[in-house]
Amino acid sequence: MEIWYKIIGLFLSVVAGGVLVELFKKASHLKLLLSFSGGFLLTIIFTHIFPESYKDNGSITGYFILLGFLLQLILEYFSKGAEHGHTHIHHEDGDHVHKTFPIAIFVSLSLHAFIESVPLDHHGHAHVDDLYWGVILHKIPVAVALMTILVAGGYSRKQSWIYLILFGLTAPLGILMGEPILENLSINPDYILSVAVGMFLHISTTIIFESSEGHKLNFIKLIAILAGFAMGMVMT
Repeated sequence: MEIWYKIIGLFLSVVAGGVLVELFKKASHLKLLLSFSGGFLLTIIFTHIFPESYKDNGSITGYFILLGFLLQLILEYFSKGAEHGHTHIHHEDGDHVHKTFPIAIFVSLSLHAFIESVPLDHHGHAHVDDLYWGVILHKIPVAVALMTILVAGGYSRKQSWIYLILFGLTAPLGILMGEPILENLSINPDYILSVAVGMFLHISTTIIFESSEGHKLNFIKLIAILAGFAMGMVMT
């Protein structure tokens, strides 16, 4: 897939998230998409990315996957779980909403988007395009969560869209700047791909575990997860 198609697709997925907030006003409508994307990402990781990465780079791959997993754990401390649909905003004075920019959430989501996009132009890996579609599916609910948080923080529609568009530019920047950065630092692109996979592993497992409420898996969410598994298995 051409790089510019990927850049446009990543940006439009964020715009789509903002449009969905405008149409439905609630992030709850995206729970099924989150479940589907979680199942899809997990399948792509285990059936495509893991085997090829270990075949090409050996056991050192595991260390970079673990690094990505831990990095995502740190990022979610600041993002409050917006990567998997959390939109909770707490105000010290009860229900009164006052304008507060969620800088920690915005920065952590942007950093995540940048890192996950760096290896998407990695031509040396056969299944990067599959991972790209998983990222597209995942970015829509993330954009919904961010837009919802901005609106809940007291920002106007115009201001919220400005910040959402700024967020939408981080993934394209990751694709455009990733290869030059890796070349200048003499970093193997496979290692960054493994870091991104570790981040996705954390996100996808969290999405699936959070689909279970009170230790009971919602049947519709189960179908969405299984559909994600099936889609991941049929992709080559």
